[in-house]
Amino acid sequence: VIGQSAKSKHPKEPGENKIKPVNKKVKPKGPKMKEREPADSSSKSQSILMQVMDKGRFQKLAATLSLSAGQSIELRCKGSNVSWSYPSYLDTFKDSRLSIKQLDRYGQLILTNSTAADTGEYSCWLQLCNGNKCRKDETKTGSTYIFFTDKEELFVPTPSYFEIVYLNPDKPAVIPCRVTTPSAKVTLHREFPAEEIETDGTNIIYDVKKGFVYQHPTSDHKGIVYCKAESQGAPQISIKYHLLYVEVPKGPPSTTIMASSNRAEVSDGVHVICTVLGEPDVDVNFSWQYPGQKSERPVIIQNFWRLINRGTGHTTRISKSVLVIEDFEARDAGNYICIAQNLQGETTVATKVELN
Repeated sequence: VIGQSAKSKHPKEPGENKIKPVNKKVKPKGPKMKEREPADSSSKSQSILMQVMDKGRFQKLAATLSLSAGQSIELRCKGSNVSWSYPSYLDTFKDSRLSIKQLDRYGQLILTNSTAADTGEYSCWLQLCNGNKCRKDETKTGSTYIFFTDKEELFVPTPSYFEIVYLNPDKPAVIPCRVTTPSAKVTLHREFPAEEIETDGTNIIYDVKKGFVYQHPTSDHKGIVYCKAESQGAPQISIKYHLLYVEVPKGPPSTTIMASSNRAEVSDGVHVICTVLGEPDVDVNFSWQYPGQKSERPVIIQNFWRLINRGTGHTTRISKSVLVIEDFEARDAGNYICIAQNLQGETTVATKVELN
């Protein structure tokens, strides 16, 4: 799937939602914000997150907040070592509209000239540090979900025109067509055969902060879908989502190992290949043990992966680690051991290469 840059010159089709680059300067709305702490700074509220209002006032934030796109916002979190989380898109584009600072008694996040694409979760927490080791203080956190409403962009824009969603039989799958207006009516549609997919509130639910959630995905759900939103105007269509059903046994990596030759002459080139078949979204880490390791024998190790379609809508990730010896020597003869590891465990496989 080829992602399209947000700054593409591709003409926008009716109902299509894309991230728009922000070049024009818009004066922040509202009077200048004063630098002073809230009067209730001694409050023992669990949430440390506040919104700075006009005239130096502060407001505790509810679970959600709606602002018009174009508005600026300043958030503060009380504490001398604050960490922030915000929509990852702002990091992807190294957006200069976002400013984060740590001052003496609070952390500050300012977002200017907001757009529909900035819709999402904004949270902060206090870091407790001992030397170089830091951990999150679970008792001092704050979070809010901000909708930056834009009637021209009912769906939160994305940098691509097409996304893949993996349907795994033992975990919920999310079709992430989020909206910028929480009151918008959103429906889910299959492209072929053309039909609306019923949202029953049990197996398929709509969460305004996530999108449509398939609680128990099956192979019947695979195919291409899109979302439609309506709010006081013409309906708008989301990007398309390709739902791929994944069925790979859970557990340690399913691993095989093979040498280009199990007998080699001096100065031959030898490749030993370790292969894992697994779920598309599960990373595999490889490590090697080989005869010349203790003598620091120079070898080349290359790791890579790709997705393969096994037909019938099933998709598998094939991960490989290749150990290369360019000029085989006597000290290279022996056992080559590959250890493949994922979150469920590790698998060790071995093969022998002998000197002719």
